[in-house]
Amino acid sequence: METKVTRGQADFDPSAPPPFKIAEIRDAIPKHCWVKNPRRSFSYAVRDIFVIFALAAIAKYSSTWYVWPFYWAAQGTMFWAVFVIGHDCGHGSFSDSRWLNSFVGHILHSAILVPFHGWRISHKTHHQNHGHVENDESWVPMTESLYKSLPSSTKTLRFTMPFPFFSFPLYLWYRAPGKEGTHFHPSSDLFSPNETSYVITSTVCWIIMAALLFHLSIVFGPIQMLKLYFVPYWIFVMWLDIVTYLHHHGHETKLPWYRGEEWSYLRGGLTTIDRDYGWFNKIHHDIGTHVIHHLFPQIPHYHLVEATKAAKHVLGKYYREPEKSGPIPFHLAKILAASMKEDHYVSDTGDIVYYQTDSKRLRFYEKIKSS
Repeated sequence: METKVTRGQADFDPSAPPPFKIAEIRDAIPKHCWVKNPRRSFSYAVRDIFVIFALAAIAKYSSTWYVWPFYWAAQGTMFWAVFVIGHDCGHGSFSDSRWLNSFVGHILHSAILVPFHGWRISHKTHHQNHGHVENDESWVPMTESLYKSLPSSTKTLRFTMPFPFFSFPLYLWYRAPGKEGTHFHPSSDLFSPNETSYVITSTVCWIIMAALLFHLSIVFGPIQMLKLYFVPYWIFVMWLDIVTYLHHHGHETKLPWYRGEEWSYLRGGLTTIDRDYGWFNKIHHDIGTHVIHHLFPQIPHYHLVEATKAAKHVLGKYYREPEKSGPIPFHLAKILAASMKEDHYVSDTGDIVYYQTDSKRLRFYEKIKSS
């Protein structure tokens, strides 16, 4: 077992097997929190779509240049909100109807250039293997040997802000270093043979959306589409990458990753982190309430806060209370910077491991900071 490295003081070992079972957490959550209300789910989707079209209309017909930066920030945030509703569809927490989840998920995710089933299947792999060094799928740590084999340019793109927070489209096409495959082709090792039709359907929907965007660029002009769609799209990508990264990195006390018999679904899920995003919590559907979501992805987003409050007494010290945010979560910038500077790789061996720091890259950061 690797020696635990901490940024702050911890009064317990977060890698120790918890003194409770996942059934105890489940039993603490009120029964109504598990109920999926398709009307309520639809209301959030309709709200988000309405706001998106309203923002686009305001920006398009406004004659003032300074409206555009506000539009880009707001619209990119709404694209991210739409992704979260599609994310519920992927987990089956939008409704009990598999057909309805797939239909709504394809509309919402295709609109923001995400292949719904391709992403859904890989995201399911992430949840089923959260906290596992080799088998996890989202922001999985690199082993020391893999890290040291990468060229300096790749390390810079992976660990120097803001480059990592534009990586989601590349991840969809090429996955992460050390993993092969694509979210667009059924032959990828992400998928099993019986998932071929799902992957093809989502890829076709993605192509249709890409063709529509190309057509609109001809009709309205590429500059207008850049301003209306593509800049907000990149704001959405930043939201997605930053939020998903912060769910699994940057806690005051470094958290474990597991291999072998030390890993379990419960222990892996307890390494996720809740975050407070201030005004944005409700805009992006409480996705920052993440620990309970990871353990029980069937719970709709609108019950996550209540479910978390109900489960805290069971989780005890394994639940890390998020730092309270002001209206804008500026406090997270410091956490991001610290994690990118320190969390580089994990040991090639050991069943309980923690992120380690590349001293050469740390000196590189310090040199940039002092220059």
